Amino acid sequence: MPTINVEQSLLRKLVESRGRVHDVEDLAFRLPLMGTDIDTCNDEILDIEIFPDRPDLLSPETLFHGMMPFLHNSPPNPRLPIKPGTISMKVSPALSTIRPVILCAVVRGLNIDEDIIKRLMDHQEKLHFALGRGRKRASIGVHDLAKISPPFRVEAVDRDHSFIPLAMEHEMSIDEILEKHPKGVDYAHLLQGMEKVPIILDSNDSVLSFPPIINGEHTTVTTTTRDILIDVTGLDIRACESSLMLICLQLSILGGQIESVRVNGCDGKDWSLNGMPVEHKVQRDLVEGILGNSFTDDQIETAISRMGGIYNGDTNGTLSISMPRWRFDILHPIDLVEEIAIGHGYDDLSYDVPKAPLTAIPRSDGQIRRRVREALQGLGLIQIQSLTLSNDKDQFDLMRWKPDGEATRMTNPITTEHTILRQNILPGLMRLLAANRHHDLPQGVYELGTVVIDHKNRDRVAFLVAEKSGGFASLRGRIQGLMRDIGCSDWTLEPIENGPWLSGRSAAIMVNGVTIGQCGEIDPNISESFDLNVPMSGAQIDMNALSSVVSDPVH
Repeated sequence: MPTINVEQSLLRKLVESRGRVHDVEDLAFRLPLMGTDIDTCNDEILDIEIFPDRPDLLSPETLFHGMMPFLHNSPPNPRLPIKPGTISMKVSPALSTIRPVILCAVVRGLNIDEDIIKRLMDHQEKLHFALGRGRKRASIGVHDLAKISPPFRVEAVDRDHSFIPLAMEHEMSIDEILEKHPKGVDYAHLLQGMEKVPIILDSNDSVLSFPPIINGEHTTVTTTTRDILIDVTGLDIRACESSLMLICLQLSILGGQIESVRVNGCDGKDWSLNGMPVEHKVQRDLVEGILGNSFTDDQIETAISRMGGIYNGDTNGTLSISMPRWRFDILHPIDLVEEIAIGHGYDDLSYDVPKAPLTAIPRSDGQIRRRVREALQGLGLIQIQSLTLSNDKDQFDLMRWKPDGEATRMTNPITTEHTILRQNILPGLMRLLAANRHHDLPQGVYELGTVVIDHKNRDRVAFLVAEKSGGFASLRGRIQGLMRDIGCSDWTLEPIENGPWLSGRSAAIMVNGVTIGQCGEIDPNISESFDLNVPMSGAQIDMNALSSVVSDPVH
């Protein structure tokens, strides 16, 4: 989850500009109620973790805009004030298959210092992560309007087209930027396979931007900048519009005046920024049925006002609610139910008792799971629980394991670290020990959890021990202790070569001729890949295979 660092002096200045008093302790107590989490709070700094469903809180200024109605009962302001402008931008039809969404706006009358530039750039990068999905769905460019000449146009050009990119002193071709410029290297994959790429030009044919990669050097925003042109390009109109509005909202709070730009899109249709809130509908029965409360109109109005929206009334049981257009997270009526719950307060909702019978029945594998856990805890290992989400590099590449059937992949992963559902538990244990490598040895951990193979859940158990001495002899003793405690006597170890194990010091665990898992000393090369440099040994066992060959004495 993104974290923002807010200076208390800045937040206090913004709050006091509205005639309110800013209290640090009260803020730390109440701010988590609106969908955030306080990491650090003192008289100088607030470190605030923003939950993924609130990208509108990712800068000090937009956080201030959201918290004033919630914490200080200020009137909500879901409208973005926009003046009609005279600047235009024309998008070539060729962009329809390259980067079809091009949006633009101007903010005038700014008084900028180095801190504001830093906060603007930080906000921009956080929106690239939260809404842009690494600049794929939306990417943002900001330019000093005084250094460029409208009207603007967006063209598709060949890869030999050249200009001076940001932070460079000489011209580079598109291919050179993608191969040598740091930003080009990071985001070249977004244009992979495209013969032509987008560039934004002014009336003098000067390159403003090469989205989604880099701006032109001459448009850099500095402390002398007073008017800013903002462009947002991408594949998702809602993500682009929300990103543009949130940058505009930040600059508006800093004293700027937002001005629309008429964009003639690649489809031939005109677009300009609309600052009016969006009207949503939700059934009163749905709200009261889920939350268990009967709400008066005054209570709903108060709750929605605290969340920055406006309650328009109830028509035959249908509630009409206007929310800011930049609230990208409001996708369904159930989101409005959550807004009412947060604005009203979870502590003031009614309670209920379950209507369905809750008589439990034991799992068929409950006893074997309990015995495995008790055996590993008896060996001095600490039980942990790690994320089910993982990635190909950790699961397969670094561990030298091939996928066991088809991996289940995330359609829209929010980070490259979480792209698939895990098939192996051992990589998570290695990541855990890497995070705790500053602690004393020995360290021993285990996890019994769910993996997903061929899109179906299975159970596996793994343990990992980091110790200065012991090696395979100690590992074999732990396997022997585990097998004794679960009542298995007919087991053997057979040599294997695949996996993260040290050659010649690893084995498949066999029970009655069935392979139930692997064990061994971890290859130091694998350890280094996980930033570990201590001797380690471990094992991974398939619980389904184990249950099929080890009888449960309880049944």
